[in-house]
Amino acid sequence: MAEPASPLTDAERDAFARAFANMALSTGQAILEVYAGACAARQKADASPVTEADERAETVILTQLAAAFPQLPVIAEESVAHGVVPACGSRFILVDPLDGTREFLAHNGEFTVNIALIDRGAPIAGVVYAPALDRLWFGGANAWTCAATPGAALPPAGDWRRISARAPEPDGLVALCSRSHGDASTEEFLAGHKIARRVNAGSSLKFCLIAEGEADVYPRFGPTMEWDIAAGEAVLRAAGGRVLTPAGEPLRYGKADEGFRNGAFVAWGRVA
Repeated sequence: MAEPASPLTDAERDAFARAFANMALSTGQAILEVYAGACAARQKADASPVTEADERAETVILTQLAAAFPQLPVIAEESVAHGVVPACGSRFILVDPLDGTREFLAHNGEFTVNIALIDRGAPIAGVVYAPALDRLWFGGANAWTCAATPGAALPPAGDWRRISARAPEPDGLVALCSRSHGDASTEEFLAGHKIARRVNAGSSLKFCLIAEGEADVYPRFGPTMEWDIAAGEAVLRAAGGRVLTPAGEPLRYGKADEGFRNGAFVAWGRVA
């Protein structure tokens, strides 16, 4: 596979983000068609749940990506579960068609569509879409949010709002915690920082809340996969935040030899 000759420009990264946003909107419509009915799940080999919505959403995304970016390999959650793992090279796309399957099954609305462009090990453009909440976040060189209806086109730029991660308030950090996952290491991390308030949230929405300046930190010491967080990190990076290992190093994407698994990480606003 030929490697990309040079990094993408800021304009090119923003164009990818807009293209992904339109794809996520049509995917959201497919998800909500399932969400409106009985939502049954089965277990995958790793014991995580999967639903008809996950599979329908991934089909919608892969079809659109193949038409728009046929030259780019795609690593997608449900495809990988079925053994479809193309060689990804240094520039490829990561897809989590429905992040927060447990939230989907609980009907709390906190599930998302996630598409990210990876270049040289880093997420440089991405979209996070919460179709049940009509909220869209996307970013490349810049980060935006807007209200967006499932199945509709991306709203005009005049309806977007630029977002930026914030510096922490003097009274302490607003910490985000997973609604479905918690562990002793997370509690130990939080105990070592001045925390003003904790907020529970599902799926990749946590990255978006930090990107919007609504929170400061999200530690995650439990297992995650690259597609779980790539789009959220892309939006957060575009908003001025970062996702780092506990040792302060950037995360690396494209770890096919490690099964695309992440280690522990901490998502920060403008405090790292």
